[in-house]
This record gives sequence, structure tokens and C-alpha cells, in this order.
Amino acid sequence: MNPAFTNLALSLGAMQVTKRLPMDDPVFINYLRLAYVSAQLLVFGMYFYITTVIRKKNDLTVIKYVSPKSPMAPDAKDELVTTTVKDYDLAQTSSAMKGMFVGIAMMAGMHLFLKYSAPLFLQSIMAIKSALESNMAALHLFGKPAEGALARPFKAAPGLMDQFMGGGGAAQTDAASIKSAEKVTGKKTQ
Repeated sequence: MNPAFTNLALSLGAMQVTKRLPMDDPVFINYLRLAYVSAQLLVFGMYFYITTVIRKKNDLTVIKYVSPKSPMAPDAKDELVTTTVKDYDLAQTSSAMKGMFVGIAMMAGMHLFLKYSAPLFLQSIMAIKSALESNMAALHLFGKPAEGALARPFKAAPGLMDQFMGGGGAAQTDAASIKSAEKVTGKKTQ
């Protein structure tokens, strides 16, 4: 099932459930806080475990791809990236963990300063769902093969701004793109 559709359905369902919860009860709010913190610790533990699995596998297979230029820097050129599966997966996991911490900071601001409590319920569920649906979880927790959508480098889902700004698109892995980038950068890889 499409994660965007399930996220929307889950959000709408959670909003309906939230309307029926006693959001003005301080005891319930404490339980909601506990659920949110527990969910974040579970996700952190999951990413930490994935990191240890990646390091244990120590897959040093070389990956070459051309990273598209940023639409925010029109003068930039496509960049040739040469890395290993291990380093790529560690970078992806690190990026997911940073995103988790940004989400925690935003939720803390909304809850502590703006006094919103309802998002704690939704984010407790969405954090776990997102972590379980991630490419890293599919590869390293569930043992799925790195084929199709799980082939590295991962194809990023197009964002809303990509349509308006002529988005950079996906990383290019074909031989012609790599050879062209090697000529431009003067970097020859094996």
C-alpha cells in the first residue's frame, strides 16, 4: 500500500480519535507524554539497532551515482558520488535519526510553548510507522533484498516543490551519466 495514502488515512483517523480523548485531563496528558516519549525511544532504539547491523555486515561494495544538483543552487553542477553500501546506509540512517530529532524539537515547541497536546497522539503512531516503513528497516530489520525500490541509491519521492522548481530528480546510476560526471569533475573512479 502507498505510504502517502496510509499516512493520510492514519492522520484523519487519529484526528477523529483525538476528538474523543480527554485532552483537558492532566493525568491523561501525562500518559500521552509518556506514550510519545516511549515511541520516540523505540524508534531511536530501532535506528541504533539498524546502525549496529550495518556495521556488522560491513558491506564494502562500491556504489557510484550522480547526485542531482539542488534546485536551490541553479549554478551548481551534478556531483559524482562514490561510496560504499555501508557508508551509504549509515548516512541514510543518520539522516533519518536527524529527522527524528527535528520532529521531537518541533513537537516539544508545539506542546510546551503552544500547549498543543493532540499531535502527541498522532506523532506517537506516525514515528513508529515511518521507521518501520523506511528503506533501512526493510533491508536490515526485515531482510528484504536490495532490488527494485530498495536498490541503492534510493529513489527519493518527488516533493511538492520539485514540480515548481524543476526538481533535481533522482540520482542517476547509468554508465553514461557517471562517465559524463567523471569528465566534468576530472575524477576518475574504478
